[in-house]
Amino acid sequence: MAVFAVFQTTFLLALLSWRTYQSEALSEPLPLTPESLKVSINSTQQCLHLQWSVHSLAYHQELKMVFQIEISRFNTSNVIWVENYSTTVKWKQVLHWNWESELPLECATHFVRIRSMVDNARIPEPRSWSSWSSWEEVDERNSLGHGALFVFPKDKLVEEGSSVTICSISRSYQNNVSCLLEGVQMRGEQLDPNVSAFHLNNVPFIRETGTNIFCTTGRGDGTGTVLFVSKVLEEPRDFSCETPDFKTLHCTWDPGSDTGLPKRQPSQSYTLFESFSGKKILCEHKNWCNWQVAQDSQEMYNFTLTTENYLRKRGVNILFNLTHRVRPMTPFNVVFKNISDTNATMTWQVHSIGNYSTLFCQIELHGEGKVIQHNVSIKVNGNYLLSELEPDTQYMAQVRCGDANHFWKWSEWIGKNFSTLEAAPSEAPDVWRNVKSEPGYQTVTLFWKPLSKSHANEKILFYNVVIENLDEPSKLQLHSIPAPANGTKLTLDQCSYQIHVTANNSVGTSPASVIVVSGDTGNKVEEERVNVTEDGFSMSWKPQPGDVTGYVVEWCDHPRDLPCDLQWEKLGPNTTSTVISSDAFIPGVRYNFRIYGISTKRIAYLLEQKTGYSQELAPSDNPQVVMSNLTSHSFTLSWKDYSTESQPGFIRGYHVYLKSKEGECHPGFEKAILPDDSVSCKYKIYNPEQKTFVVENLQPESFYEFFVTPYTSVGEGPLDAFTKVTTPDEHSHLLIRIILPTVFCVLLIMIICYLNSQWMKEKCYPDIPDPYKSSVLSLIKSKENPRLTIMSVKDCIPDAIEVINKPEGSKIQFLGSRNSLTDTEITQPAYLYLLPTEKNSSGPGPCICFENFTYNQAASNSGCCGHVPVPPEAPSQLGLLTSPENLLKVLENNYMNSLGEIPAGETTLNYVSQLVLPLSRDKDSLQTDPPVPALCSEYKMQMAIPLGLASPPPNEKSSVSSVTLLDQGEPHH
Repeated sequence: MAVFAVFQTTFLLALLSWRTYQSEALSEPLPLTPESLKVSINSTQQCLHLQWSVHSLAYHQELKMVFQIEISRFNTSNVIWVENYSTTVKWKQVLHWNWESELPLECATHFVRIRSMVDNARIPEPRSWSSWSSWEEVDERNSLGHGALFVFPKDKLVEEGSSVTICSISRSYQNNVSCLLEGVQMRGEQLDPNVSAFHLNNVPFIRETGTNIFCTTGRGDGTGTVLFVSKVLEEPRDFSCETPDFKTLHCTWDPGSDTGLPKRQPSQSYTLFESFSGKKILCEHKNWCNWQVAQDSQEMYNFTLTTENYLRKRGVNILFNLTHRVRPMTPFNVVFKNISDTNATMTWQVHSIGNYSTLFCQIELHGEGKVIQHNVSIKVNGNYLLSELEPDTQYMAQVRCGDANHFWKWSEWIGKNFSTLEAAPSEAPDVWRNVKSEPGYQTVTLFWKPLSKSHANEKILFYNVVIENLDEPSKLQLHSIPAPANGTKLTLDQCSYQIHVTANNSVGTSPASVIVVSGDTGNKVEEERVNVTEDGFSMSWKPQPGDVTGYVVEWCDHPRDLPCDLQWEKLGPNTTSTVISSDAFIPGVRYNFRIYGISTKRIAYLLEQKTGYSQELAPSDNPQVVMSNLTSHSFTLSWKDYSTESQPGFIRGYHVYLKSKEGECHPGFEKAILPDDSVSCKYKIYNPEQKTFVVENLQPESFYEFFVTPYTSVGEGPLDAFTKVTTPDEHSHLLIRIILPTVFCVLLIMIICYLNSQWMKEKCYPDIPDPYKSSVLSLIKSKENPRLTIMSVKDCIPDAIEVINKPEGSKIQFLGSRNSLTDTEITQPAYLYLLPTEKNSSGPGPCICFENFTYNQAASNSGCCGHVPVPPEAPSQLGLLTSPENLLKVLENNYMNSLGEIPAGETTLNYVSQLVLPLSRDKDSLQTDPPVPALCSEYKMQMAIPLGLASPPPNEKSSVSSVTLLDQGEPHH
């Protein structure tokens, strides 16, 4: 007992002593300096890993402490990071801390130190830090090798849009490092003489194989690295789970775009975790995963889908009731039974889903471009009757089912094709006609529209056309028209006929379409314009007072084509308006519509005619304008041959443009700017039927230009070239009225003279008689040569002699002679004119000399022979001719020697006619008072005068009245 008491006392004293020590320890800071600091580098993650311990802690002592960590770069004074790390420290515990560096750790020397402080609320403020640990140095550059240039980090993986720092290490201080990102220069920062840093912000994703970075030095050394950029990991979308049979949950989601990680890096993984059961599975697929339903009838599920890759982690969550997520499996074994031309029975089966066996199924029937839906509730097997089908038609029917209690989603579709049976056409063809009456007969063209497939029920093989003469019903004509023809042409007489048209397929015949054609040509109505709306041609007509069975509107889809593509629309008897529309309607084309009424006897009669355009356009061409009635103040324009029917719009009038040099517009005209920006005067004609226009108030002798173009509601015709016109002088029409009749009379006289040219020749200038063919020769008998038919000079008494003097040295060769003609000097011939030598004449008698151009060309050059009477004071010059016998001798000798050469100085003979008025060529060579010769009244015989008989040219003392000389410039012939 005493021992126990001693032991108890000892224990209490020890406990008191421990508490005292503990209180002293808490009241005073203990020297808890961190020890055993070690720093290592994780190059892959670019992290500094620190580990240390606190040796001063008592046994099993736990303290909450704060550690302050400093990190320096390149030297201890360059502190780049300071951070406080709080944790609870146990006895002999090794503490760890990581720091991730933006700058690759291989590019710089790092220094780390640490100190601590007890973080206990029972210790009063201020608390003090322990001493710093010694600096711990980490330098990876010593292990790089002997290369000239290094680039870090190596093959770093970053996320798109993040920031990255690239550094380069050069072994030489003089090297200037330049780095390129995909060929683009990067701007860097010099950290120390050997290290350069390049900061990249918002790094883009370029390709899965990485982004290339290449650095070079001034010496040509180069190296690089690849920066792998990953797309940002997206959160899964549309996460959903459903069950087809309450045994398996099928979960699906949309993983989003691929992150594009390099192949050596693991792609994102997907994990499915259910919180109620605590189960977790790793999904094998990136967009779906199956979960086995628990057998303990768990209804509520809370799933978390987590996706994770090397850089990021994301997750989504859903909570649902299992019975509300039922999607049945696809139905199967679809069969069609009892198929007829209009009905078919469809059957199918579904998979059982346990107690939740009531399903709601939907049937879709596809055919003829339409979709019809039917709904039905089933448990195990489905059955449905498809009715009101079209004969000979292919259909496709499909079915899907859903949970009838808590509908979530439909199952997949399952379908099958089937065809109904054939049947006879169910509807009569739509028939119309076009009747053209000719003398004694009529041509009927029948048209019908093909039956729709729903009414044809099968392929139409032919059409039967039965023609019944209503005047003689016993006469029937049958025409079978093979399909796919849509009409036929009939030639009938003027009787009335009833025509039946039916369509036939391999099963039977359609109902007949009946139309009656009467021999009556029908009435004619005026044409009206139809209104056009956005929907088409809107037309209406007056209701007919009598009984009608309907109305028909016909038109041509392509009115410019021949034959006409006839179209029609049949309307009921109570309809008096309609809108005609067609995809074939073309803007700028005129369409004509005819409205017929159908009587109770099925006879069509014309009610109205309408015309219009689906869209009017501006005129396509201009009229050919003819100008007429041009005066000094006006002219008339006309274009009567211009057709308005073929224009792309209703012609509402015409524009007459007029230009003048003055630029002023006449009354009624207004100034207008043409499309070519020129200014003209315009006159507007509002009446489209007016095709003439008189341009008035013009100025005489002025220049004008005109141009005529039509216009519609859209615009006017194209701008063509202007026609130019100049107005005449104000009095020019009077001159024309005088000149034209004068010119006409002159032409008429010339024509009459031409037609009577022979008579005129004989009266005005008859032929000169040939001396060798003269009738006088028949009276002369030549003794020397009987064959010579020459007139003897003895038979004629000349009244004038032409004397031509020839100088010495001249030779004349007549035709037929071989000797040449040599003239040293040619002088103008002299003419000597002799008066008659009758003895009974008391004085010089008058005589007229007419030079013969045929025999004496020199005479023609003289203009007139200029015969003058020879006064008696010149006997010396006429002595040779005082005796006619001497003259005759000379003439005979001259003629006989005419075929030979005439010696120089001798004279020759020329023929001179006798009917010429003696006129003077030189008034100075005549006497002051010459006698006036009397005119000869008839021709005289011509004779040859020897040139040698002519007197020499007169000298200065000679009388000027005895000889007349020709101009000295005239040549001799």
